[in-house]
Parts: sequence; C-alpha cells; structure tokens
Amino acid sequence: MLTTIEPRLQEATLVRAAQSGDRAAFGTLYEQYGRLVHGILLAHVSYHDAEDLMQDVFLKALERLSALREPAAFSGWLIAIARRAATDYIRIRRPTLEPGPAIVGGSAPDGEAFAVLAVIRRLPESYRETLVLRLVEGMTGPEIAARTGLAPDSVRVNLCRGMKLLREQLEGQRKI
Repeated sequence: MLTTIEPRLQEATLVRAAQSGDRAAFGTLYEQYGRLVHGILLAHVSYHDAEDLMQDVFLKALERLSALREPAAFSGWLIAIARRAATDYIRIRRPTLEPGPAIVGGSAPDGEAFAVLAVIRRLPESYRETLVLRLVEGMTGPEIAARTGLAPDSVRVNLCRGMKLLREQLEGQRKI
C-alpha cells in the first residue's frame, strides 16, 4: 500500500528531473496532472476554452519550472497557474456561449452535459472545482485530495454539499 508520502517523493523526483531538462519527466507530469488542470479550468471557462488554456498552463509551467524552489509543491503551484490562467482569460475576453452539440470536432460533452456544466459554474468555487474533477474528469475523492492538497474530509464535504446544491439547481430548472 502506497502512503501519501511516497507519491509526493515520486512527484518531487519527476519535477527535479524535468527541471534538469528531462522532457520525458515533464511529459509524465503532464500525463499525471492533465485531468486535474483541465478540471480546474473547466470549473471556470467553457469546455473548448479549457482545452486551449490547458496547453497554455503546461507551457507556462515548463517555462517557469526552474523557478520552483520546492519540487514537492508542484501540484499546488500548477493549480495556481491554472486558476490564474482562467482568471486572466475571463478578465481579458468577454464570456461566450458554449457551443452546442452541432459543433463538429473532438470529443466534447453533449448538449445536456453543457447545461449541467453551466449550472456547476454558478455554484460556489469551493464546490465547483471538486465537482468538475469528480464528475467530468472522473477523479476519485482520494485522488482529488492527493492532487489538490485538500484534506480527504474536505473533499468529501465539498462533493456532498456541491452535489446537493447541484441537484437543487437542476430540479429548479426542470420545474420552470
């Protein structure tokens, strides 16, 4: 059984290798944290904007990786870059409507999923990110806790309260 310390040591080892110029190590970090970054972004911006911003977040992380003094803090540092990217994007660009299911392209959620995402984005931020990471990115509660640095009990509470609010909002829409 892995302890929470062992994954942190493995993460720090990968970060140090990436800081030394090992592109494969950075690629592994991208694979491990891609869903997390995508989920954080998706909690704030549209699906297609999240896809584009995800690349920007990892490019910024790669460019600034040498400035990261504590490799074990990588996940929190990466989350901060993702949140800042979403905030900057929202500030600079006017909000756009989420394209509907008629848009042809890569795999995107169906129309009903877009509607649910819109409701999730109106929830308090503390619930929004954990719900997107769980419902959209498919991360488990313990995985969310490990990646975000939140306590497992906090993740459980955020998911429980967030799901309750989401159900209330969705039921309210159905009555209209």
